[in-house]
Amino acid sequence: MAKTKSRGSTQLGRDSISKRLGVKLFNGQTAKAGNIIVRQRGAKFLPGKNVKRAKDDSLYAIKEGRIKFRTLRRVGFNGRRKTIKIVDILSHSQKSVKQ
Repeated sequence: MAKTKSRGSTQLGRDSISKRLGVKLFNGQTAKAGNIIVRQRGAKFLPGKNVKRAKDDSLYAIKEGRIKFRTLRRVGFNGRRKTIKIVDILSHSQKSVKQ
């Protein structure tokens, strides 16, 4: 006699499907309007010029141009310094973004 009843399947194999998060278009690449630049959870990257943040925190382009990633140092309300990453879209007529 068996100690436990026979079951039809194993108790393993319940891993979730990966969400494919991360940077999709990198620095210097061209983006068209509506292209997704970063898929993220939370605000790891912040939207800059010509970039919007979607409902699921993804960043997407609103105009055509070249992608520019930049970092800034900010002081929070509690006095702590932190670096933030900003994504911009530069149109072909612009050369750089003022910080």
